[in-house]
Amino acid sequence: MYRIGVDVGGTFTDFTVHDEADGRILFFKVPSTPADPSEAIEKGLVEMLALFGMSAANVGYLGHGTTVATNIVIERRGARTGLLTTRGFRDVLELGRQARPSIYDYRIQKPPVLVPRDRRVEVSERVGPDGAVLRDMDEATLEAGIDQLAKANVESVAICFLHSYLRPEHEARAKVAVERRMPGVYVSVSSEILPEFREFERMSTTVVNAFVGPRMGAYLDRFRERVRAIGIPAEPYTIHSNGGLMSVATVRNCPVRTCVSGPAAGVVGAAEIGRLAEFPNLITFDVGGTSTDVSLIHRSAPLYTSSRLVAGYPVKTPMIDIHVIGAGGGSIARIDDAGALKVGPQSAGADPGPVAYGRGGTEPTITDANLVLGRLDATTLLGGRMTIDLDAARRVILDRIATPLGLSLETAALGIVQIANASMSRAIRSVSVEKGYDVSEFALAAFGGAGPLHAADVAVECGIPRILVPREPGTLCARGMLLTDLSADFVRSHFADATPESWRRMLSLFEEMISEGSAWLDGEEVAPKDRVFKRVLDARYRGQNFEVKVDCDSLGVDDLALVATRFHEAHTLEYGYAIPTREIEFVSARVQAIGKVERAPQSLVSGGPSLADAVIGHRKMFVDGKAGWCESKVLGRELLPVGQRFFGPVIINEMSATTLVFPGQAATVDQFGNIIVEINP
Repeated sequence: MYRIGVDVGGTFTDFTVHDEADGRILFFKVPSTPADPSEAIEKGLVEMLALFGMSAANVGYLGHGTTVATNIVIERRGARTGLLTTRGFRDVLELGRQARPSIYDYRIQKPPVLVPRDRRVEVSERVGPDGAVLRDMDEATLEAGIDQLAKANVESVAICFLHSYLRPEHEARAKVAVERRMPGVYVSVSSEILPEFREFERMSTTVVNAFVGPRMGAYLDRFRERVRAIGIPAEPYTIHSNGGLMSVATVRNCPVRTCVSGPAAGVVGAAEIGRLAEFPNLITFDVGGTSTDVSLIHRSAPLYTSSRLVAGYPVKTPMIDIHVIGAGGGSIARIDDAGALKVGPQSAGADPGPVAYGRGGTEPTITDANLVLGRLDATTLLGGRMTIDLDAARRVILDRIATPLGLSLETAALGIVQIANASMSRAIRSVSVEKGYDVSEFALAAFGGAGPLHAADVAVECGIPRILVPREPGTLCARGMLLTDLSADFVRSHFADATPESWRRMLSLFEEMISEGSAWLDGEEVAPKDRVFKRVLDARYRGQNFEVKVDCDSLGVDDLALVATRFHEAHTLEYGYAIPTREIEFVSARVQAIGKVERAPQSLVSGGPSLADAVIGHRKMFVDGKAGWCESKVLGRELLPVGQRFFGPVIINEMSATTLVFPGQAATVDQFGNIIVEINP
């Protein structure tokens, strides 16, 4: 049987296959099709199965990561959405919070509200902050509101009543009424999507879910039809933002949880690879065609967040803490009105792509610059399956950047790369140094099609001593699909001072959610022996506005003192201090239900016989303004011997990526095939 992971990126769609019969791990890539990502998936599956001589009928597992939900929000091409909410609260969605990012930048504009005011309908009902019903729902205003939305021809309805996380009955009744009076409409209910306090974030998350729901459902239908047409019998899974897998049915109900789907898989994969390679502390550096995604792994565990902005809209759902910037291989370089060189965030993407791809691109990109500098081989992209026009890349950088700025071709190309590297380095510092971590204790896990290409420069700039480059790094997000488990998150808000009585209440909430999680795992057909439940408590000092997460696994009714100790430790890690004499307030209880699935093993590699046998050519590479052009060996990665140290300048080629080792740096290949680069050997 075969297990397949698929990651849909902005420029390429990546595939990883685990052949369970002989343990082989195989890799493949095709250009993405942004108009319909499922087209590239179908094309890649057909070509890959034919290339490796595999039968579609023998595919027993198919997991995929997707940016469809995120792209729908970014491009604002979601469903025509309406909102039902408590009387007096329809403008919460537009008012938002007082906090304003980039407060001194007058060019920054708030994104348009996804539901305009005329489609935000108020219903007479009210639940108090203690869960008491202050006013029962008025069925007449509910029905009138539903009729108003029906006349507005909405395709999707979000329902978000005040304090429904404590008492969801009104929302449940409203959902039944909407489905009865508007059959076929998509319904998103806040007490099902996010049953916790903070009405703005809950409303925003529910609306985003409603906005993307119908389009995501249509994409999933096309995806499943194409998979079935190929002859693959396995029901596909999708990875969601916390790094776990969800069935298609679960994604339909809660597509908002897939907003960082693909990047999350890369972080999960890097954590497992780093654990086996004895690199428990990693900063992940995933550079694709349109963006760079960075995250931090501490003691082999990714860091998580419960809230982030997706295209400017708050989404509050558990997810791996990933910082995304608009700097990738397809990022466009230009000269701004002040005559300064800028790179990104605009991208040429997959269509038309960089100028060198010969698909109609007219703007110089980072990929074009790397080709001009000799850092990328114009003949080996995608294993030689992709034709590259190096002369076109030179012309466009010369005409658009070098000549207007009075620079040489090499200096202009290097400037493009250095500006991109500076943006990438700032992103890395934001998830590490700015959060109190010492980067000297970490390695830079470089993956994505362009991660290993930029890692040597970025590691030097950030002061990171080592780089870990996994096998076929350009497909690691797809590989991560084979290294993760099924999971779902559950939450209950409950405000109380940390007393023995309230701690018992939190324990009972944990048990309620574990029962919910068990029912969900029943639906996913996970055996009891493969089930794990993780318990986390949100807590804060009384008077604080935001909370920290406290691990409550294995804690019982007599462990309140240990809860307090763990809270102080977590607060110190997050904020740099603790106040042991200050009273603690409980806020929410969380449970993550996990269904263990078989993971693709990390097989050992034998490597080539010697470094001399790994040399497949020589090429000049432009390193920097001081070293200039350096004659560099070109090595085939699959030919590299295990354990033999070698020194730069070296260019290492493989199907999905190119790894650079600069002069003064050293590298070795470990038993799992990872390249370990030492910045200051």
